Amino acid sequence: MNFKNILQQIEKTDQEVYERLSGRRHILKSFGSKVAVAALPLAIGSMFKKAYGRTTDVVVDALNFALELEYLEYAFYHTANRTGNLIPTADQPGFATIEAHELAHVAFLNATITAMGATPFVPNHFTDPTTSGSFVPAAYDFTGGGTYSTVFDNYPTFLILAEVLEDTGVRAYGGQMSTFSGNSLLIQAQQIATVEARHAAHVRLIRRNAGAAELPAPWITNNIPPTTGTQANYLGEDNVIQSVGATSVNITTLADGKSTVPQHSATAAFDEPLDMGTVRTLISPFERP
Repeated sequence: MNFKNILQQIEKTDQEVYERLSGRRHILKSFGSKVAVAALPLAIGSMFKKAYGRTTDVVVDALNFALELEYLEYAFYHTANRTGNLIPTADQPGFATIEAHELAHVAFLNATITAMGATPFVPNHFTDPTTSGSFVPAAYDFTGGGTYSTVFDNYPTFLILAEVLEDTGVRAYGGQMSTFSGNSLLIQAQQIATVEARHAAHVRLIRRNAGAAELPAPWITNNIPPTTGTQANYLGEDNVIQSVGATSVNITTLADGKSTVPQHSATAAFDEPLDMGTVRTLISPFERP
């Protein structure tokens, strides 16, 4: 079944349903092996210059917002992977792969924005002498002003911040999907969101196997954060109300074959989107002015 055609049909029938189809389970299941496509810069042509129902400025803003997030995540993993005695040997290949994905996303977004005739986002301190390609270490403070003071000294702390950044990134992409509605970049945006969701699931599995107190599932359940200090990143994830057109449905009232859908299942079924302003507030402690 052609997933792109499904999305197009959903768009035609109900925009609100379409916007809700960014749940992590759905993305993971639907794209399968195609996820790797997002990790490669694509041949960008003139078709990306056409906004298909959205102004080019709005699309470019969304792409630059994504690029801002990808630079931050790339710098985070690039630093961690080059910090001795932080990541156990068995986990190093996984985080090397995640770093490579983030770098490929940076390259893809830069190429796409440039092909549209726009100017790609660059982090603060981009001209700093320590900048190397897409790595701009002076742009970031991954201690978050001291909140994560041991982030590159203590593996559990590193994992907590990795989970928070990835979960927030998935929600951020969800908040921008409607911008790409009817745009040729829709599938690419969904594919990148898929990769980010898999990163989050990978980190969550490592923490679960290590005995993390909240026993994280591969996706956000209710609005449970890895620490109380990161609760703001998960606000709204306990939502059980989803809309179908003008009708709002409480998922916990639906039959599941035995009884009704449990709240933990209802909340895990969707990643609730975050708007651009909220995400920028959440990542601001890690970006140096």
